[in-house]
Amino acid sequence: MGAPRLVFATGNAHKISELEAILAAAWEGFEPGAIARMSDFDAPEPVEDGASFEENSLIKARALCRATGLAAVADDSGICVDVLGGAPGIFSARWSGRHGDDAANLDLLLAQLADVRDEHRAAAFVSAAALVLPDGREFTERGEVRGRLLRERRGSGGFGYDPVFVPDGFALTTAEMSPEEKNAISHRGIAFRALAPRLVEALGAEAG
Repeated sequence: MGAPRLVFATGNAHKISELEAILAAAWEGFEPGAIARMSDFDAPEPVEDGASFEENSLIKARALCRATGLAAVADDSGICVDVLGGAPGIFSARWSGRHGDDAANLDLLLAQLADVRDEHRAAAFVSAAALVLPDGREFTERGEVRGRLLRERRGSGGFGYDPVFVPDGFALTTAEMSPEEKNAISHRGIAFRALAPRLVEALGAEAG
């Protein structure tokens, strides 16, 4: 196992495993351990002040690429509710005013939608994945899963808004699905699978 040649702007081991599985499926030459996480480096946390998922994912990947000298990937994700004009969107993780407070964020969203009829509770989980290379090239891909929002939480898996989101064509919330079921349809998985050919090209060239 060689030194990491790609760094992911996350400390989430689940995200690392998901990306490793995607790359392993796309590239026979992929070796586990090729992906490092942001916490493996003394890299500063960038300010995510972009106006879109794509901009924020690029901000994170650019900062990590500069700090490490490695190819860097990042994602930015959230939930976009039709009747709210696409909100919370890029503010999903701090919708209640406290970043990462899943319970408070979900409570606020449910309160805002309390008087919205079921037929108007359509929403989408959206993710943008970015790849920034040391030579200056940049790529982004978007993944989206449409669905509807329930009025009450169901399920104990997942995180964030998963307990109230039912993807189109399913009866379960994403919090009721197994990790394998969720990963197969996830917005982040869609984005990274679309980005995989660029990742394989970059890492394959470096390996050669």
